Amino acid sequence: MLELLVDRLEDYKAQVHRVPGREVGTVVARLAAEVPGDAARPRVVVPAGLEPAWVAALSDGGATVVVDTPEAPLSPTDLDQTAGVVTAARVAVAETGTIVLDASPDQGRRAISLVPDVHVCVVRADQVVQTVPEAVRLLAAHPERPLTWISGPSATSDIELNRVEGVHGPRTLHVVLVG
Repeated sequence: MLELLVDRLEDYKAQVHRVPGREVGTVVARLAAEVPGDAARPRVVVPAGLEPAWVAALSDGGATVVVDTPEAPLSPTDLDQTAGVVTAARVAVAETGTIVLDASPDQGRRAISLVPDVHVCVVRADQVVQTVPEAVRLLAAHPERPLTWISGPSATSDIELNRVEGVHGPRTLHVVLVG
C-alpha cells in the first residue's frame, strides 16, 4: 500500500520524503527552511496541537513559527503573509493518493492548509488505507469535523489544458511519510 500511495502522490506532483520516526523533526525543519519567502527566516504556521518536537525543530531550523489556535486564529492577512504550513494528517488513501485532514488539533482548521504556498504534511504508515470507503469509515467516528481532501498540490487547467498550480491552495505539497 505504501508504494502505491507514493506512486500516486508523485504522479500528482507531490514531493514524498520517506523517513523513520526519529527523523521527522529534522526533515520537517529542512523542508520549512526551504520555503520561499522574502525573509531570511521563512514564516511557517502550525496548528496548536502539532507534535512539540517538530515545532521545536522548525524553530531551531531557522523558521519563524506562528501557532494558529482556536482561541486566537490567524487572520486572513496573517495567513497570507505566511509562506508555509506544517500539519499532520488523519488518513491517506493509497489507491487515489489522497490525504485527508479532519481538523484535529495536530491538523488545525482548514484555512491554514489552504492559504500558504507550501504544505508539509506528515503521514504515518499506519494511517494509510487502501480504499476511499476505508477512509470514510475511519472519518465517520467524528462526523462533526470539517474535512480537507488533498490529492497533490492545488492545480487546474486553462482552456488550452495548460496546468496552473496554486490557484485554490498550496503550489507545493511535501508529504513526509513516516515508517
